[in-house]
Amino acid sequence: MTRIAVVSAGLSQPSSTRLLADRLTAATAAALSASGADATVDVVEVREHARDLADNLLTGFAPTGLRATLDTVAGADGLIAVTPIFNASYSGLFKTFFDVLEPDALAGMPVLLGATGGSARHSLALEHALRPMFSYLHAVVAPTAVYAASEDWASAATEGLSARIDRAAAEFTAALTNTPRARGTDPYDDPVPFAQLLGTH
Repeated sequence: MTRIAVVSAGLSQPSSTRLLADRLTAATAAALSASGADATVDVVEVREHARDLADNLLTGFAPTGLRATLDTVAGADGLIAVTPIFNASYSGLFKTFFDVLEPDALAGMPVLLGATGGSARHSLALEHALRPMFSYLHAVVAPTAVYAASEDWASAATEGLSARIDRAAAEFTAALTNTPRARGTDPYDDPVPFAQLLGTH
């Protein structure tokens, strides 16, 4: 069973960001099913954790609900991450969510990137902002990222958007099935006995 976490940072409800996240998720599930794999999906609406994220930044500790969500994302086999584009980059709320993840939480994890905006001229934000950030986090980013401008939801442009979604989902699925995530060892799995730390027996 492949576990997929979906992080959507749309601010409105409903939002085009969540719509794109759902389309990417459905295409990935279909591609996995075609390859003989099953998937479970956990969706994270970042807007629901806005106050907890601020508290985490101020105190250094994640409230219980946020902690469970962060653990769910870190424990997934793959991640679909979608943000609205503001001022030529990802939203502050989207960035904050990934800022409070534990170091190396996404190391080796296949990631499919998506973004939405009012104009196609913001599409390069996927390459100059999102892709470098996830590369820094040691994630394995799918070659194709999907940007959806307002006009992409019009019936005349839907075919083009669908083709990009299918291509991205196929690449993401290949990463999930051909090169399963290499997980590091947890240093707390085998702790050193306290007496040994003190040098006593």
